[in-house]
Amino acid sequence: MDDDHFSFSKIQDSFSIKSVKKSPLVLRMIVLVFAMVCGVYICSTWLKKIGTQTAAGFLSVKSVDRPCPEPAVEPWEIPYLHYPKPKTFSRAECACNPVRYFAILTMQRSGSGWFETLLNNHTNISSNGEIFSVKNRRSNVSTIFQTLDQIYNLDWLSSASKNECIAAVGLKWMLNQGLMQHHEQIANYFKMHSISAIFLFRRNLLRRLISVLANSYDRDNKLLNGTHKSHVHSSREAEILASYKPSINTTLLIKDLKQVQNTTTIALESFKNTRHIVLYYEDIVKNRTKLIDLLEFLKVPYQELKSCQVKIHKGSLSSQINNWDDVQKTLNGTEYHGFLHDYPK
Repeated sequence: MDDDHFSFSKIQDSFSIKSVKKSPLVLRMIVLVFAMVCGVYICSTWLKKIGTQTAAGFLSVKSVDRPCPEPAVEPWEIPYLHYPKPKTFSRAECACNPVRYFAILTMQRSGSGWFETLLNNHTNISSNGEIFSVKNRRSNVSTIFQTLDQIYNLDWLSSASKNECIAAVGLKWMLNQGLMQHHEQIANYFKMHSISAIFLFRRNLLRRLISVLANSYDRDNKLLNGTHKSHVHSSREAEILASYKPSINTTLLIKDLKQVQNTTTIALESFKNTRHIVLYYEDIVKNRTKLIDLLEFLKVPYQELKSCQVKIHKGSLSSQINNWDDVQKTLNGTEYHGFLHDYPK
């Protein structure tokens, strides 16, 4: 019986070996299938590992370069929030502090120097001065835009630059320094970059004219020890400059006042679609709460603002004009007669 079982097994094994030898294709197929199964398993394991590492890499990048959190502001304010990336320095911990852009649009001798010192007294405001008083910076629109790009990207270095987290940055721009010459293109630039305009004017254009004439005289004669100063920081210096009493050309007086008035009107019309605020020097002098309106407009924290500048021309106009009687006769009965009876502090 055992012999029969052995014989049967031997025959069966012999048959299997012979059949495999006769069919090498089957053996190859078995090896190929086994290799494929092993390959799929290895690849799937490797891909899972790579995927895990990649996901971890993405997570680490996000944690380092995550976007700034959305500020709690009204929807209309969002376009006015900027996050500059200066080329000259890193904002570091201030990178997510939004910055608002502004421009003070004004005319010479309208109190803008004093006004700007008030702004720069604020911890989070930088106003970079009369940038376009230099002619080559306003030679054409392209040059103007390049200069503005530097200012609003925080790459313009001036005495107004601060180390604190700036919340508002801008400049002082006179209407006759390329602003009105290219007002259409500049208005579009303001709109494109969400720049707010601060208009600063004087109500009493006669007082402004006195300041213009006196400043022009001092530029030529340099009353303060051979030095010309447009602004002073002591009462003594103010008295010396105020000692000069200009004579006004009454023949051109009405024309000159009307021209300044028209320039102001055109400027307001040209930038009417720009977010703006209109302030008057006399109003700020008499009522400092106007500065609260300004800080609210710029959306910066309230601070008491101070300036070291001293007012030059004080008191009644009759004490400041050499030919006062002629000026009175010229303006009485005209739309400008109210300028004669203005007695600010």
